[in-house]
Amino acid sequence: MVQAKSGDTVRVHYTGTLNNGQVFDSSKSRAPLEFVLGSGMVIPGFDAAVTGLEPGETVTTTIPTDEAYGPYQEDMVADIERQNIPADFDLEVGQRLQMQVPSGEAMAVTVTDMKGDIVTLDGNHPLAGQDLTFELELVSIVE
Repeated sequence: MVQAKSGDTVRVHYTGTLNNGQVFDSSKSRAPLEFVLGSGMVIPGFDAAVTGLEPGETVTTTIPTDEAYGPYQEDMVADIERQNIPADFDLEVGQRLQMQVPSGEAMAVTVTDMKGDIVTLDGNHPLAGQDLTFELELVSIVE
């Protein structure tokens, strides 16, 4: 049987859980995730776990922080004045926003706190600093 290798386009069903068993994402109720192995489209540990699987094969793997979304970085958290955010934005804690950083790039941030005129924004990925466990099933290798 053919094994998935770098450069292959693959279709994968997955369920991702945190250390406490909470499911943070799953493709089971939708189409499988399709991506090219080795292209950087998914986190490195996910890519590595799929490499070598045969269609129909299932594996459960724990991906350490460094091969997932990296460590949580305190320097990615900033308090800004509410007046620096457009007035028409109805902010709520937990809300995800896109902001432009000085280099001109767009960056996703999460509103983590609001006190008076100060809004705390966190630029870390919501899963940063966590080991992730995935149950993976290689559905197919696209010919």
